[in-house]
Amino acid sequence: MLQLVVLALIQGITEFLPVSSSGHLALVSPVMGWQDQGILIDVAVHGGTLAAVIVYFWRDLVKILIGLGESGSRSTRPLFGMLVLATIPAGAAGYALHAYDPELFRNPAIIAWTTIGFGILLWGADRFGMTVRRIEHMTWGSALIIGLAQVLALVPGTSRSGITMTAARIMGFEREAAARFSLLLSIPLIGAAALLAVLDLREAGDPVLSQEAGIAAALSFLAALVSIWAMMAWLRRASFTPFAIYRIILGAALLYWIYA
Repeated sequence: MLQLVVLALIQGITEFLPVSSSGHLALVSPVMGWQDQGILIDVAVHGGTLAAVIVYFWRDLVKILIGLGESGSRSTRPLFGMLVLATIPAGAAGYALHAYDPELFRNPAIIAWTTIGFGILLWGADRFGMTVRRIEHMTWGSALIIGLAQVLALVPGTSRSGITMTAARIMGFEREAAARFSLLLSIPLIGAAALLAVLDLREAGDPVLSQEAGIAAALSFLAALVSIWAMMAWLRRASFTPFAIYRIILGAALLYWIYA
C-alpha cells in the first residue's frame, strides 16, 4: 500500500509539471527497492491524471467542441485542428516505439542526463524567450513545431510537458499560454497511452479492476488536479526557473545514485 500511495502521488504531481515524472519514478523505485507496479496500476494512474486535466480544462474543452470563440470573434475550431496536428508526430512515434521496444530508452543514466539537459534548456528558453504571444496567436506552424518537439519526450527524463512548454517559450508564447496548450495537448496522448496499456492488460489476461487500482486512480487524480492548479497559478506571476533548478537537482541525485 505504501508503494501504491507513493507512486500514485508522484505520478499525479509530476505528470503535468515540467520536471519529468519518469525521472522521479526512476529514482524512487530503486531507492526503495520496489518492483514494477504492473500494467494495471499504470492504467489506473494514467486514467486518474487524464480525468484531472479534463476536469480542470472542461470549459476550454466545451468551447472547442462546440466551436465557440475563445476570445469573442475567434473560433476555437482552428485550435482543435492544431491540437490534432501537434498530436500526430508523437502519437506515431510512440506507437512505433511501443511496437518495437517500449524499454529502449529506459536507462537510468539517460534519464539523469536528459533531466538535467532539458532542465537547462527550459531555463534558457524561459529566460531569453520573448513573452508576446497568447494561445489565440497559435498558428499551424507553431503547433507543428511543438508537436515535433513532443517526440523527444519518448526519451524518459525529457518530460512531455517540459519540452512542449520549452518549445512554446522559444517561440515567444506567454508562460501560462505555453502551459495551457501543453496540458490540452496531453489529453489525447495520455488517452492513447492508457488505451495501449489496456490492450496490453487484455493480452496479459488480467483485465479485472482491483481495489488497489481504484485507490491509485483516485490518488493520482487528486494529486494531478492540485498540481495543475498550483502550476497555472504560479506561471501567471512567476517563471519556470524553480522547475529548471529542481530538474538539475533531481538529475544530479540520479547521477549520484547511479555512479556512487
